[in-house]
Amino acid sequence: MDIQLYIESGAIESYVLGLATKNEVAELEAFRFQYTMVESAINEFSKELETEIMSASVTPPMHIKAVFLDAIRNEEKPSLIYAPHIALQTEPQQTFGRGLNITGFGAWKMLAAASVVLFVASAALNLYFYSRYAEKNKAYQALLTEKNSLFSANQIFQTNQHEWENTAKMMADPAMLMIKMKSAPKKNNMDATVFWDSRNKDVYIMAKELPKPNAGKQFQLWAIVDGKPVDAGMISPGCAGVCKMKNILRAQAFAITLENSGGSPTPHLEQLFVIGNINT
Repeated sequence: MDIQLYIESGAIESYVLGLATKNEVAELEAFRFQYTMVESAINEFSKELETEIMSASVTPPMHIKAVFLDAIRNEEKPSLIYAPHIALQTEPQQTFGRGLNITGFGAWKMLAAASVVLFVASAALNLYFYSRYAEKNKAYQALLTEKNSLFSANQIFQTNQHEWENTAKMMADPAMLMIKMKSAPKKNNMDATVFWDSRNKDVYIMAKELPKPNAGKQFQLWAIVDGKPVDAGMISPGCAGVCKMKNILRAQAFAITLENSGGSPTPHLEQLFVIGNINT
């Protein structure tokens, strides 16, 4: 198991904040005794949480202190309701905090001040949690993107490896004829190879050094049979390795021309790129 990935998954934060399920708690308790990294991560997050909350605390405005002191002084005096010739004490006083008696408007002042402090602390804590969540979510998305990228790269690598393994088998097969085609006149540094199976007459092309055709154009393979060109198939723009072409029963040479997309019934010789004779 990748412990580092587990630590970055958010399990530590959920555990410390009391949001983890029973199964998650049991799992983490087992890991914290098995891996020192987990124990260190728990302690580190706990300290970070404490530091963050303390740094986010807000000093109450100065008038709040005056409100509290004023409420205390008022409550030290008996609260009476006066009527002609009668003095009645009010209802039993309520207690708040450590034996502090509060009644009437003073109680509302104290409750209002306490609610402001709690609201500020709650807002700071919520902001901290959201910031941690956003940070972990961003890291998770980055890991997910990297994983998908590595998976795609691996798929491409395996495909290329498979193609080159097939090419190596073709080249090693004694029944496979390999025709190296060279650049035609005025077409420098062109190169392509035809593989022709002498048993079943299958034809394959490996166009290594041909330029990328312009839009609406496509390379076409020709077999020269008794001096006449025979269509051997269109080379797909996506052909990056060895690609299968049309079956050719017999030929004396192969050539490639650039034609309109979809092919031509006869080659345009002014667009001849490579040609190669079959040595038998």
